[in-house]
Amino acid sequence: MPYLRNCWYLAAWSDRLEAGKVIARTILDEPVALFRGRDGKIGALEDRCPHRFAPLSAGKVNDVGAVVCGYHGLGFGRDGVCVRNPHGPIPSALKVRSWPVVDLHGIIWIWMGAAEACDQKLIPDFSWFERAPSTAKSHDEILSGGGGYDLYVDNIMDLSHTDYLHADTLGGGGVAFSKPDITTTDSWIEVVWQSRDAHPPAMYPRMIPNLPELVDLTLRVRWFPASIMRLDGEVRHKNMSGDDCHRAIAAHIFTPESEGTTHYFYAIARNFAEEDEACNSMIAEARSRIFRTEDKPMIERVHARMEGRDFWEMKPLLLRIDIGAVHVRRRLKKLIEDEAGRRLVLAAT
Repeated sequence: MPYLRNCWYLAAWSDRLEAGKVIARTILDEPVALFRGRDGKIGALEDRCPHRFAPLSAGKVNDVGAVVCGYHGLGFGRDGVCVRNPHGPIPSALKVRSWPVVDLHGIIWIWMGAAEACDQKLIPDFSWFERAPSTAKSHDEILSGGGGYDLYVDNIMDLSHTDYLHADTLGGGGVAFSKPDITTTDSWIEVVWQSRDAHPPAMYPRMIPNLPELVDLTLRVRWFPASIMRLDGEVRHKNMSGDDCHRAIAAHIFTPESEGTTHYFYAIARNFAEEDEACNSMIAEARSRIFRTEDKPMIERVHARMEGRDFWEMKPLLLRIDIGAVHVRRRLKKLIEDEAGRRLVLAAT
């Protein structure tokens, strides 16, 4: 699947990029050097020095916030313009590509499309993660997971898989037997599963003390282009209504590395046992293990079986559980086609 470029992608968690450091990422097949100056400001440059093509991520960030190539000492500012040449005058052509970046709510976002189309208001609201106490949240990442980002999005848009792939942890809540409801807007697509008088997922009694045998469970997944997803899980039982519930909010954000590999960023925050560090560690460990040993291997197997063929070309047999994923695939295809059409118009004028 081609990439949507005029949108925001997660480049890194903010706390993974320390002041004075530079890290390498490949995003949408583009090598990116992501760095933070000692003043806290961040930049994203093409990870290839124009002199002898050394990766800038193998260099250092100097005291004025420029990336200095580790091969011959050329330095580049956040706008990609060369600001240091220890070998003589700076040629006007000595520059690298730069991308807009924003550090917001604990996330470093990057805009891989046209800079003039960049709009910070298109970043979904993840302030809930920043507000949560440190003992009630966690985040992690899986870099270079096998499989295209569309397969990872499908995985979250269809949570019925939890009753089978994660039967001993996230499954057991009867999601597979509830009809998904879908809502679409110009900005997002949301799918909701509701289970009444259902057994809670297997892992929940370990997280929520005195949980009854039967509960009401609501799972809500909201997708934002191109591959940003928020998952709200709500558990209610007797005497609970409205906002009075056990709630966990999760982020599942997929940044394409290449056609066949994906960066998987995930986070979770909760409104129960907020000061329980042991519970927090247990949830963080379990989620990491689940994603690394169950979701990731299965998606990699699906990717391998597809043998490079297009999803629709393979004529998948669609079920009612696929309604969310299908809506997302169709919306994303249209967004990509519209973006490509605009580029052609601009090129012709």
